[in-house]
Amino acid sequence: MKVSRRLVDLSHEIEHGMVTYPGLPAPVISDWLARSASTTRYAPGTTFQMGKIEMLANTGTYIDAPFHRYEGGADVAGYALEAIAAVPGLVFRATQRGGRALDADLFRGREVRGKAVLVHTGWDAHWRTDRYGTGHPFITRAAAQALVAAGAALVGIDSLNIDDAADGARPAHSLLLGAGIPIVEHLCNLGAVPDAGFRFYAVPPRVKGMGSFPVRAFALMDE
Repeated sequence: MKVSRRLVDLSHEIEHGMVTYPGLPAPVISDWLARSASTTRYAPGTTFQMGKIEMLANTGTYIDAPFHRYEGGADVAGYALEAIAAVPGLVFRATQRGGRALDADLFRGREVRGKAVLVHTGWDAHWRTDRYGTGHPFITRAAAQALVAAGAALVGIDSLNIDDAADGARPAHSLLLGAGIPIVEHLCNLGAVPDAGFRFYAVPPRVKGMGSFPVRAFALMDE
């Protein structure tokens, strides 16, 4: 039987001037070498563009490493590929929720050990609007504790923050990153991914000294 493979992009595009998180600087994208200027460097008819970007690490869809929360923790370059690529994935649906806080009961009844746990809230529908930055869904301290205890390999969410932005203790970040579990925030398009039967990828460049960095997150499924 022929097996076809399908890819679903789960990351936002990064654009000049866009806001990911209210109050944080937007990326500045420009030419370092414009195509018109390159004509003096190369043979007639041969042109190149070299771009430049000034960007906060927490831009677009990004991954957090322990160093984001803990001095001395591993940075994004320290992630083994096995931790962030081809991780068996599960999607947990929270689009029909009773409130913002997503508690441990959302994750009960399914085996999450060694899995990328992706929380589908539908909040990505508000991306690039003022609504996205306020009142977002998040997972509770108890939910984070349950995911750590159950052996989740990675946790992602399609909202502004995996924590309640009003909680300065950031319990989900503290617990998950303290256990070495990668966090991926600002995912999108999880409605196009099945509940299971796919592999999740969220691989940043190997940049040393960074606790967070943008990723091209995607799901790979067999059909």
